Amino acid sequence: MEYEGKIVKVQQEKVYILLNKPIGYVTTAKDQFNRDSVLDLVKIKQRIVPVGRLDMYTSGALLLTNDGNFVYQVTHPKHEVEKTYTVTIKGIIHPEEVDRLRKGVEIEDYITKPAKVKILKTDTEKNQSRVEITIHEGKNRQVRKMCEAIGHKVIALHRSKIAGIGVKDLPLGKWRYLTSSEVMKILSNKY
Repeated sequence: MEYEGKIVKVQQEKVYILLNKPIGYVTTAKDQFNRDSVLDLVKIKQRIVPVGRLDMYTSGALLLTNDGNFVYQVTHPKHEVEKTYTVTIKGIIHPEEVDRLRKGVEIEDYITKPAKVKILKTDTEKNQSRVEITIHEGKNRQVRKMCEAIGHKVIALHRSKIAGIGVKDLPLGKWRYLTSSEVMKILSNKY
């Protein structure tokens, strides 16, 4: 914008949103296949972008913002922002498999950083397990690939928290603004 021959920058109000993403939505601003986007769920006047990604078949916590510094803080691996997932896998997980995830597993051309892993439930009748996995990397489909690396196919994947901020009390498809203290916790990496 220009005023009296000088360029003027307009400060846009910063917006920080937590969405509980349902399965079936892509986390892109524009989709070449015209699929439903997470931006269809958050109708506000400001232009926002998803912070990182969740694949179409994963539900849960997704941040959206118009603050580029915030996007960088959450997505750049050096900041080690934790993301917690509840994963339902085929088969009964064994302690030695949990140890492998905790130490890091080889997927494709790299070894994952150590993960926090907790067995939530095993069901021998259904032959499946539910585990909680917390990582601070964010490689493409990483949690799915980690589970496959220890011999378990993912049945369902839900990101329950980002930087300790959860979606437990937020219905699927709904969103809310982050509080200023939540934003500060993420920006200062203190959660």
